[in-house]
Amino acid sequence: MKQGLLCMVLFGLVSCRPSTAIDIVDKPIVFDETRKQLTLEYLEQRYGLEQETPTITPKMIVLHWTVFPTLKASFEAFEQPTLPNWRPDIESVSGLNVSAQFLVDQDGTIYRLLPETTMARHVIGLNHCAIGIENVGGTNDMPLTQAQLESNIRLVQYLASKYPIDYLIGHYEYTHFEHHDLWLEKDAGYRTKKTDPGKEFLTKVRTATKSFNFKPVPEQNKSL
Repeated sequence: MKQGLLCMVLFGLVSCRPSTAIDIVDKPIVFDETRKQLTLEYLEQRYGLEQETPTITPKMIVLHWTVFPTLKASFEAFEQPTLPNWRPDIESVSGLNVSAQFLVDQDGTIYRLLPETTMARHVIGLNHCAIGIENVGGTNDMPLTQAQLESNIRLVQYLASKYPIDYLIGHYEYTHFEHHDLWLEKDAGYRTKKTDPGKEFLTKVRTATKSFNFKPVPEQNKSL
């Protein structure tokens, strides 16, 4: 019996089709010696991790929004190695610029800004184990789109199939990990309040990727 017919008999046409390939456009931010050294310093000073390379072992995916209205503005915010002068709120902690491994435009195009296992500064306490997905927009005037939702779902599926991902979280949930084994931030006063990527958006991504059986987010510590 031919392989195609066997697939039809045993499993049905849908399950025998190959999984849809994900389209990712490489659009690298600057990762020069300055960014490398700042990343290594961040790992050591914030987390106590002394490493020769600024790499991570992904255990978590964190979804974000940029609040910038365009791909160009969002990319430029992450592009340079050092923080711009409009981020004094976090500059005292480290001069390393914020970034993420991925950036998704309003039309759903997925851009890879960094290698997937290179550390990006995008979530307090967890950068050492987290892959970040930023989404252009997120304001009332420019909410996240259906195209972005679909791309986030495909990207999470791709990453969870490739790495041992335990958690899928929204940026606003990061403080739930303060007493978790993955939490390494040394400064008890270094926190920022987040709302991205919105509960509805996150819920839809979680529902569409529930087959991966991600672990539940820890309960928030009520004393914090």
